[in-house]
Formats: sequence, structure tokens, C-alpha cells
Amino acid sequence: MVSHPPTASSSTSSSSFFPRLPIHTLLNPLPPQSTTSDTGLPLQWEVRHSNSKNLPYYFNAGTKESRWEPPPGTDPDKIKTYMALHHSTPANPSAGAAKDGKIRAAHLLVKHHDSRRPSSWKEPEIRRSKEEALEILRGYEERIKGGEVGLGDLATSESDCSSARKKGDLGFFGHGDMQKEFEQAAFALKPGEVSGVVDTASGVHLIERYVFWARALWSVTTYLPLLQLKNGGLTIL
Repeated sequence: MVSHPPTASSSTSSSSFFPRLPIHTLLNPLPPQSTTSDTGLPLQWEVRHSNSKNLPYYFNAGTKESRWEPPPGTDPDKIKTYMALHHSTPANPSAGAAKDGKIRAAHLLVKHHDSRRPSSWKEPEIRRSKEEALEILRGYEERIKGGEVGLGDLATSESDCSSARKKGDLGFFGHGDMQKEFEQAAFALKPGEVSGVVDTASGVHLIERYVFWARALWSVTTYLPLLQLKNGGLTIL
């Protein structure tokens, strides 16, 4: 039977149809249970790791859905902090020298709403304009080239590419492996050099080409405090 609220002429007292809540509930109402506390993901969503891709992904324990980008309703600040703390790994410092004309580089990507895929590991939907993305990236460029922070360290929390988990490291690549604009900019860099703004269909990038010494991989901006130029040569302090 469907009950209807009593009318003004009803003899039922108002106290009989208002819920009687405990005083501690009235004084301390619970917040909406919409996201998990650490990750910022909606309920039933969790972060898992793909062994085949060596990258984290998002999994819904209830529906069994999996995806690379965070689901709608994710807190972008919380997921960015969580992923930077728990799912980032440094570039391998003993990966060996390049072969067959390939180079190795890292990048920091900022997407915008006109990017080919306007979503990332930290934002399910990217709405910023291209102009806003460029402004953000130029700020990063100033910090990196000013020696405040290395590209890899900044990419860990700020890059919109999944390579952020590896400090932006893209591994080895050759001609024809990347988008044309990205490839041209990366191969034009000297080892240890960081590019200016590079515009591709994916968004806007900063690229750092890695340096190889004795089959060891170094990132100049990461290890800048250890290096010093003397008489035109590079000295390790």
C-alpha cells in the first residue's frame, strides 16, 4: 500500500511521520560516499597493473570493466597525486646505447580539447583550450630550462601521456615510429637537449633527448647538479 502524507485536516500529529534520527546523525551527517579516499576514483573502481603493457589501468570490480583513462567522476587532483606516488618508475639507467639509428627520449605532453584523444590517465575528459595548454607548457618549459626541475620529474605528475609513469621515457624509436612533427623535433635535438614547444595531433609537447655514455643512459636535466662545462668539454663532478 502506498502511504500519502497527511493533510492539514488530518488528526495525525506531525511528529508521527517525520523520521526520528539519532542526535549524532543530525549533528554529524555523513558525506556522500562517491569516491575512494586515496585514489579519488568512484566506488568499485581501483587501480591495477598490466603486466603485458607494464602500465597501470583502471578496473571496476562490480562490472569488470577496464580502461586506460580514469572513469567519469574521478577526482583529478587525488588521482594525479596517487598515481605519481604509487605508479611511477624511473627510466632504466643501464638500458644500453642506441642501435640502428634509433634514439631514446622522454617527453611531457599537455593535451587540449582538440587533441586526438582528449583524455588522459588523470582526467577522463580534457576541456582546456589549445591556448591554455600552450600557456601551461611554456610555464613548464621555463621551469625546466631554468634548472628548477627536470623534465622527467615534472612529467611524472603533469604529463597527459601514460609514459608519465616512467618519467616520460618513450624508450628507443626510429624514423617512422612517431608522429612526423614529434620525430623531426626529437631527431633535431642534441643529446641532453630539451626542445621548445612541439605541436602534434596528440597535443603540445616538450621533448628531452637522452645522453649515452659508456652504454649508460643519463638525463641531463635530471642529473644537472652533477655536470659542469669546462673549456668546452663536459666534466662529471
